[in-house]
Amino acid sequence: MGKNWFTVERIDADTFAISEEKHWEETHCYLLCGRERALLIDTGLGVANIRTVAEELTFLPITVAATHAHWDHIGGHKYFAEFAVHETEKEWLSGSFPLPLEAVKKNLLRGRCSFPKEFDIDRYEIFQGEPKRLLHDGDSFELGNRLVEVVHTPGHSPGHQAVEVDTGSDGHILDTTPQEVELS
Repeated sequence: MGKNWFTVERIDADTFAISEEKHWEETHCYLLCGRERALLIDTGLGVANIRTVAEELTFLPITVAATHAHWDHIGGHKYFAEFAVHETEKEWLSGSFPLPLEAVKKNLLRGRCSFPKEFDIDRYEIFQGEPKRLLHDGDSFELGNRLVEVVHTPGHSPGHQAVEVDTGSDGHILDTTPQEVELS
């Protein structure tokens, strides 16, 4: 399940966008590969298995990090044993999510969508789990010849964060955020 739900765009040899373009939210997740590890930034809605897609793109062990703990960015965390989230949103993953499940389901169904046939809205749950790592501004992930730095960008949510990716001679790429962020 999942192959027909996600679209994959190769950004460069070691970077992929994995998107849910069949849903009105059009959530975009990013798989960044180094020499030793891969980092999956966000896991989407959780209506299909993003892990199977990521594992088709890399044989490296995959670490998961959320830009923020909204339902449309953490739904696929259930397919991974370990994940990281900003410290201010840890409680959202243990029963304190700011929206009730029925509101999330209504939002999930509110717009254009072509869900996978295996998806059952009655069985949909907001992801709950214990993060392996709590993130803070300036933390980083070393993927093996590729460094990814966490940049805390609160606003869209209290723990929202972008990532700055060292691309060597090409400079840096900043993961998109709901508000404009300038890095010097």
